[in-house]
Amino acid sequence: MEVRDPVHGSIHILDEEVPIIRAEFFQRLRNIKQLGFSEYVFPGATHTRFIHSIGVMHVGSTAFDKLFRDRLHNKEIIRLKETFKLACLLHDIGHAPLSHSTEMVMPSISELKIPHQFLTAEEIKSNRQATHEDYTIKAIVDSSFTESFKLVEKKFGLESKYVADLVLGFTNDPAYFTVEGVNYFGMLHQLVSSELDCDRMDYLLRDSYFCGVSYGSYDLDWMLDNLQPAIIDGEACLGISERAVITFDDFLLSRYHMFVMVYFHYRAVCLEQLLSNYFQTSNEYKIPANIEDYIEHDDHYLMKVLRMSKNKYANAIVKNQIPEKIYESFNGNQLSKLEKIQDYIESIGVEYIRSSSTGRLSKYYTADTSSNNKRKYTMKVVRTLHEGRKKEYFDINQATDLFSKFSNAHAINRLHLNYTELSDAQKKEISNLINNL
Repeated sequence: MEVRDPVHGSIHILDEEVPIIRAEFFQRLRNIKQLGFSEYVFPGATHTRFIHSIGVMHVGSTAFDKLFRDRLHNKEIIRLKETFKLACLLHDIGHAPLSHSTEMVMPSISELKIPHQFLTAEEIKSNRQATHEDYTIKAIVDSSFTESFKLVEKKFGLESKYVADLVLGFTNDPAYFTVEGVNYFGMLHQLVSSELDCDRMDYLLRDSYFCGVSYGSYDLDWMLDNLQPAIIDGEACLGISERAVITFDDFLLSRYHMFVMVYFHYRAVCLEQLLSNYFQTSNEYKIPANIEDYIEHDDHYLMKVLRMSKNKYANAIVKNQIPEKIYESFNGNQLSKLEKIQDYIESIGVEYIRSSSTGRLSKYYTADTSSNNKRKYTMKVVRTLHEGRKKEYFDINQATDLFSKFSNAHAINRLHLNYTELSDAQKKEISNLINNL
């Protein structure tokens, strides 16, 4: 089977993978938009997590072939490749409708009944609220969807639990990922979730294309051509050739620019906040703990609930009516002014919306050097010496200064209110606060 994709061209799907893609759980992603409310700002951004997920698998397959260039006929390598491809394909299968904000109404992990082997002792004890990743794990290993793996399990000798391990980033069975004395689990997980993962490599190009902007552009082919395994003490981690570090810098900056110019657009962010306010003020919608019932919960389902609701926030979302933006602060600058304006608005009893958007160049490399922020898997730069006979490795943050330059989070805080409903005196006071503080 082939899928025609506007970003990557023709994508080949193995016959054994077709039942997984045709299963209800995966088809659900056809009705979950990749960028949620961003289509209200960028009308072309109606692409879904369905085609994104297939795109991630395609990028992952290409990346794997580059990393294992001369060993693709090894039976154990073939098994690892298919396990990894499915982790790429299914990384988003548990995603909630419309927005990450919808995770607010997910049940606890005990209600979701995730097998304990995929939870830490602390998670079991705390019984934290479930996330979309928990729903992903549950769908892969403990649902009717698990049945769709039969053909790939038979042909490749894989098990769905190892697909879940790669998504989660932890395995109790490293031997499954070990070939000829090298454990490839860390490297493969990095390609699923890390600074340079297949998810980001796809969504930057895809989101940029469908939004009609160029901020997410970078040289994917050169990046993939220069991926290398960095094998240290029998453990493989993701490496990139020294000659491609500049391309990696471009990739990082592309992601940063997409956040600032697209993902943090004030209209989409305000709609997200309205949805959050709806969940906080209404009990009309909850994510079911039964994984089989979750199949029905897509964007259309939640929008139907919002349309039927009498809640004012739901009504504003349905009508795409956000209050006027009256002030915004960037990276802490003028935050005190925003808070003084907010104090005044509260003092006169006027309803307002405060939205906050926070992101950083990297969640894996930050200014935080505490033990709580130690990276489990570190991306390496590969320097080839002596005509390719010897290689040396060093951490990626030693090869680029972008991590230090952008070590702090980029934060935007905004205030919205129905400005036209204010009295002239109130408008004047807010104007004075904005201009004179």
